[in-house]
Parts: sequence; C-alpha cells; structure tokens
Amino acid sequence: MRAIVCSELGPPETLRVDERDPLTAGSGEIVVDVRAAGVNYVDALFVAGRYQIKPPLPFVPGGEIAGVVRAVGAGVDGIRIGDRVVAMCGLGGFAEQVAVSPLQAVPIPDDLDFPRAAAFTQSYCTALFALRKRARLRTGETVLVLGAGGGVGLATIDVARALGARVIGAASSDAKRAAARAAGAEAVIDPTTDDLKTRVREFAGGSGIDVVVDPVGGTLAEPALRSLGYLGRYLVIGFAAGTIPTLPLNQVLLRNRAVLGVDWGAWTMHDPAGQRALLTELLQMVAAGRLAPAAPTVYPFERVADALNDLLERRVTGKIVLLP
Repeated sequence: MRAIVCSELGPPETLRVDERDPLTAGSGEIVVDVRAAGVNYVDALFVAGRYQIKPPLPFVPGGEIAGVVRAVGAGVDGIRIGDRVVAMCGLGGFAEQVAVSPLQAVPIPDDLDFPRAAAFTQSYCTALFALRKRARLRTGETVLVLGAGGGVGLATIDVARALGARVIGAASSDAKRAAARAAGAEAVIDPTTDDLKTRVREFAGGSGIDVVVDPVGGTLAEPALRSLGYLGRYLVIGFAAGTIPTLPLNQVLLRNRAVLGVDWGAWTMHDPAGQRALLTELLQMVAAGRLAPAAPTVYPFERVADALNDLLERRVTGKIVLLP
C-alpha cells in the first residue's frame, strides 16, 4: 500500500509517496482502507518539526481519515468489515490503510461522502467543543468568527447556527466571505478594509457581541476583543496568521470579559469517551439535517506538498483532503 512518508523535517516538498507492506489487524484493532484523509495545519507543523510532539523519523503524517473497514482483529465487537467510518488516528492517516482502535472509529451517516467525512472531525469537534464546553453558548447570542472561510471557521458558523446563535464572519477574500454566507453567517466583514470593531458593533446594535472565535491570531485579535460586550468570551483556538497576539488585559477587565483557551486535541486525550460522544452527536446532527458540511478541496496523494502549502498560505477556502 502507498503512504506519504516524512523522512526528514522541513517544508512539505520533503514528503515522498512510498510503497509499504499492507497492514493486518492485530488483537483489538481494525484496519481501514482510507478513501480520503483530512489535511490540517498541524500536519504541516509535524512535517516541519515545529509541533510540541516530535515523532521519530520516518513517520506518516495525517490525523483524520474516512474509509471502509477492511479487517477486524480478535476481540473487536460492534464493527464489521465493510462499515463506513471516520477515525482520528493522530499520525499515519496519509496512507491507503490505517490501523486504529475501534474506539477511534465512528460510523458515517449514509448521506455523508468520504471527502466531507474526512474533513469533518477536527473542524467540527473543535467548533462544538469551543462553543458548548468553553463558551457555554446560549441560544440567541451573537458570535464573531475570525478566519470564517477556513475549515474551523466554516464549521464554527455551521455549529453556531445549529445551536441557535447569530453569526458574523470575518474573512479576507470574496470567495471566503461567500462561503461564510453560504454556511449561515448573517453578516460578513472584510478585515482588510473594514474597521472590525465598528462593523461588529453596528451589527450588534452598538452593545457588543457575546463570543469571539479566533483560529487566526495576528492583528485582528485586539479589535475583536474590544467588540465584545458585557460578559463576552474570547476563544483562542490557533494562530493561522503566524503571529501570536498580545492582548491588553485592561480590555479583559472591562465589562467582565473572559479569554478562554480551546485545546480540543488535549481534551480528547483527557476524556476520550467524551470525545467519542461529541463526534457521535455531531454526525447525528448531520444525519438529521441540522449541519451541512461543505465539500472540501481535493488533491491526489502526489500533490501533498501543494495541499500543505496552499493551506499554510491560506489560499484555499474551507478544508482540504487527500485522495489515495
């Protein structure tokens, strides 16, 4: 089977597609034939050696996949050969096959295709974890989503709307703002030309908003913080802009605002049962028509460097998946 292998740390161009032996299911394992693999910012960090976890070389990057169960090991119940599943595998996802614990695999609704399923888990779980468990979002509240045309941004808009919130999306291109509108944002802002705080407060009737979701960082952080109203919550998810912002703490003190960290990945290791329940609920929401994941941009395995570079340079709207 083919796998994308990182043999040296560096830019995405160092990755190579190699042939490896087919996998077999050990005791307590399943083997999944990968039909699509989600591409995330963290994958580029692993390859560059810039992530806090540094796996020994060589390794296969890729943390989320969708596919069909190929083999079931001894002692595995509840999963059968031929089942369509999504799984978070940590590493190893950029391959034609992965071996995972059955606890990592969740069935896919019939109407969710493999590319959308492979792009689903990380973005949508981050969104629901952030809004429900960290922000304690309430029906009728208003949410500002920065980086609204990215994978986490579009998922957050979709989830926030499903939870009964009003959403404003901030995105830097016409295509990304259109995608934010299509996902359910009631208003969109161009942060390259608009005054973010002013536009947000206009939408909120001058009183400030309830929640900021920030997977971007950079220069928009302070005006987004200032756009929050009384008891507003600022959710720190990531720094796709490449710059970790410095926030004026007096703006946190004013109006009893809160700044909250959102490390969904760490939470999944702390509470794997809670993560499985979270993902199962999200997939049930898809099956019920409450969520509508957008189709991702698709690249073949051979173009993995292009996929990662386009993600790093923020040239793609929404998510990216690799197809074997």
